[in-house]
Amino acid sequence: MSGALLPAFWALIPAAGVGSRMQADRPKQYLQLAGKSILEHTLACFLDHPQLRGVVVSLAVDDPYWPNLPCAHDARIERAAGGRERADSVLGGLLRLSELGAHEQDWVLVHDAARPNLSRSDLDRLLAELADDPVGGLLAVPARDTLKRAGADGRVLATVDRSSIWQAFTPQMFRLGLLHRALAEALVSDVPITDEASAIEWAGHAPRLIEGRADNLKVTRPDDLQSLARLWRGRHSSSST
Repeated sequence: MSGALLPAFWALIPAAGVGSRMQADRPKQYLQLAGKSILEHTLACFLDHPQLRGVVVSLAVDDPYWPNLPCAHDARIERAAGGRERADSVLGGLLRLSELGAHEQDWVLVHDAARPNLSRSDLDRLLAELADDPVGGLLAVPARDTLKRAGADGRVLATVDRSSIWQAFTPQMFRLGLLHRALAEALVSDVPITDEASAIEWAGHAPRLIEGRADNLKVTRPDDLQSLARLWRGRHSSSST
């Protein structure tokens, strides 16, 4: 589907985390991958899209790395104060979007800062499939491996039927007003929110699952970064032959 037929949208990138599991000298979104920081690659997925209205990046108040990135001076990108948890950073980003003129019915795509391999085809599919959806939804992948439920002793309690299990990815796409209310009410009620869809679910709605590519990887551990580096080297080699 061409960009003109897809809905306009805002992108929100929560990037205030420290990524302690990477055991690096800086937050994982600032680690290098193919000559740029992970965050720069993540932002590039959206900045090239013709339907983008703007981007808000939620950052730690004392973040010393962001000002040194070339994209920090891009007029399409605005900064918001991040919070202690992801939900706090997203909520702060939504408030910033409202200040920038975004309306309650505008689509907002929330995407992990450390998920730099989002394909344009997945982004367009999400936008196309959810353009008229009353709730919104998210990219996801059906579970492929056998799943086990474990007990406290580390032994298997049961094998889980994977036919209805999906792994949640991002972007997650919801209307600004609906997402803002769901997050705010969940936080006031002290409900644990692991992603935007979980807040929407808690508010009584059923987000739609849009199947995406399995290589939309999130960098969480050192081997994730190595896997992406190998994947990108392979693509570069293929395109050079």
